[in-house]
Amino acid sequence: MKLSAITLDCADPPALAAFYQQATGLELHPKSGPDFAALGGEGGLSLGFQRVDGYRAPSWPDQEVPQQLHCCFDVPDLDEAEARLVELGAGRPEHQPNPGRWRVLTDPAGHPFCILREQTLAVPSCPRS
Repeated sequence: MKLSAITLDCADPPALAAFYQQATGLELHPKSGPDFAALGGEGGLSLGFQRVDGYRAPSWPDQEVPQQLHCCFDVPDLDEAEARLVELGAGRPEHQPNPGRWRVLTDPAGHPFCILREQTLAVPSCPRS
């Protein structure tokens, strides 16, 4: 098997796709629409966003509404990346387990994601999970 896509539930797929497009520079799929949008990734991996009626954002760090999935992104500079992402609409939860090594942010739909200094881990995984 080869992983081909990661899809996030949300209330507004075009808006969430726009956030991640600005954050990552990935290209919007031309057939994206109001119910499903996708960004094309390197090596054929896509990041998708699907409309879910009654969507409830994860409530990290508590688990009243579990996160179920989060993405991690390598960045060259944590402070610069965080400032840019917050400017694009990301949130910054008060609880930060290890802000010197990684930061937990939330996308505009409330999904937690991490930014990590490039090459901080020997194994490609997110330290926060």
